[in-house]
Amino acid sequence: MTRLLLLALLTCLTSRVMGKIFGRCELAQMLKEAGLDGYRGYSLANWVCLAFYESHFNTGLVDHEADGSTSNGIFQINSHLWCDDLMHPSPNLCEVHCSDLLTSSLNDDITCAMRIVQTPRGMGTWMAWRNNCEGLDLSHWLKGCEL
Repeated sequence: MTRLLLLALLTCLTSRVMGKIFGRCELAQMLKEAGLDGYRGYSLANWVCLAFYESHFNTGLVDHEADGSTSNGIFQINSHLWCDDLMHPSPNLCEVHCSDLLTSSLNDDITCAMRIVQTPRGMGTWMAWRNNCEGLDLSHWLKGCEL
């Protein structure tokens, strides 16, 4: 038990040190460079909207869910299916450790998000996207950004 508590504390401290809160346009540029604009039919504005409502552009965010899983990083990728948190067995469909989603580098987050939107639910996998972005005019998410 003490070991688990120490691991959880260390993970939280590490994520705060390594995480980053992106600016809206800075994030949009990075996501565009990574090829997300139009990926699986989703505009760049959809990805920016998703990141805002999931994490407020914070790569270091960890949300502890009622089922014991965690949602991690800028897209709040859940440990139940998508990443390994070392505490609960999971399919780890993105083949990544959850702590890798908490750094200022978005490579693992983007790769995993691309895998998630390949599922039949697409971006609908994220409730925050369904409730705040789906079917809406999202042009304001990119307004003023030099893309």
